[in-house]
Amino acid sequence: MMEEHVRVQGATGVDLTLRIAGPGNRSYAFIIDWHLRLLLAVAWLMLATLVFKLGMQFKSYDWLLSVLPALAIYFLYHPVIEVALRGRTPGLRIAGLRIVTRQGGTASAGALLIRNLFRIVDSMPAFYLVGLICCFVTANRVRIGDMAAGTLLVLEDGDAAKSLERVGAFAGHSPLSLDALELVDQLLERWDSLESPNRRAIAASLLERLEPAGTGSERAASSAAPGDAELRSRLSRLLRPGEAASR
Repeated sequence: MMEEHVRVQGATGVDLTLRIAGPGNRSYAFIIDWHLRLLLAVAWLMLATLVFKLGMQFKSYDWLLSVLPALAIYFLYHPVIEVALRGRTPGLRIAGLRIVTRQGGTASAGALLIRNLFRIVDSMPAFYLVGLICCFVTANRVRIGDMAAGTLLVLEDGDAAKSLERVGAFAGHSPLSLDALELVDQLLERWDSLESPNRRAIAASLLERLEPAGTGSERAASSAAPGDAELRSRLSRLLRPGEAASR
């Protein structure tokens, strides 16, 4: 099957091409995750059974302590891991896929939870038949959960993976939100490919919103029209406060 693409406009004004994951990629990732969550649930059951047997006493609520956590592991595997790993699971990672918004950005926790809530519908009547049919007939190969959450499942390229790794590293040193860090990193990554007036306008707009209170007005007083180098340096310091990131 021919690989499908969708073009979206990134935050910096540069069009991004996303490679859509088809039913085959989705199924491959799901099968991996299904085996992992099943193994984790069974491992908990076996461990709990062993612990209770060694205790030599059986209490009426012991089955709750073994069965309920196993069910929680099985049914909460996707929502918990997708939120924790920002749109990825071990299965998606192995398959080279990621959940993103329709604009190509990182899906929010709310969107990921909505997407997983609709698994109940997508899995009907059995073996995810509804979701699989939707992936074959919809424009961007999305299931009902993706439609409700405004998400896409895309093939992850190397540059995107590196960008997300950088953002994760910056998050430990910067007070900015993950979305803001991603915007700044995306702008700096595409800095040289943008026309000077465009990148200055975008940089000035971002700095006005993201720099600590007072910083922007103080710089404005000393430099009415900051140059490219100064804007780039100030953006870098937002990623790593106290030091300039070399790019």
